[in-house]
Amino acid sequence: MKSNIKIAVIGGTGKSGKYLIKQLISQGFQLKALVRNPENFTIDNPLVEIVQGNAADYTTILDLIEGCDALISTLGLGIPASEKNIFSTATTNILRAMEQRNIKRYIVITGLNVDTPFDNKSPKTKFATDWMYTNYPLTTQDKQLEYSILTKSTIDWTLIRLPMIEQTDAECEIQVNMEDCPGDIISSTALALFLINQLSDNHYIQKSPFIANA
Repeated sequence: MKSNIKIAVIGGTGKSGKYLIKQLISQGFQLKALVRNPENFTIDNPLVEIVQGNAADYTTILDLIEGCDALISTLGLGIPASEKNIFSTATTNILRAMEQRNIKRYIVITGLNVDTPFDNKSPKTKFATDWMYTNYPLTTQDKQLEYSILTKSTIDWTLIRLPMIEQTDAECEIQVNMEDCPGDIISSTALALFLINQLSDNHYIQKSPFIANA
């Protein structure tokens, strides 16, 4: 049991976040979950404290992370959809709040469309990136802005880039690559386990790995 460690979670009702919550509970972590609509959060467990609010609100983030040792975000647009700049806004709030609360570890997911100076994307990954810019230009640009904001921070962040998420309890083996997405799918459970592993693994601090099912 990891009852002495408390994790703040954003995006816990989403298609990857609910698997993260499940795995955190299974491993005995205490956690505080930020939830816009508590009626959508059906987990009732003494390890979980619910904080109602929106990641776009700084004071809510400040309240969420109080007493926590790290923050994991699987934030998506949600239903109903958040503002198109929610990713950069949330990360700006998070970094500011973490500095105030003196919390160092921030782990966050994003799409494979985000570019870094260290990439060598394959034609397939480039096509997927271009497709996102064509079909979802505002949110795709905002995710790129999120990366830019992170690179200017001294927080111990890790931005994990993903292909399509497959909602499954299967604990698949994964591949990690710093230059290109190594596959088409990531298991939501495998993703959750990778996110949790980053709490004690310093290898990807201030880095943006791609991960996918092996």
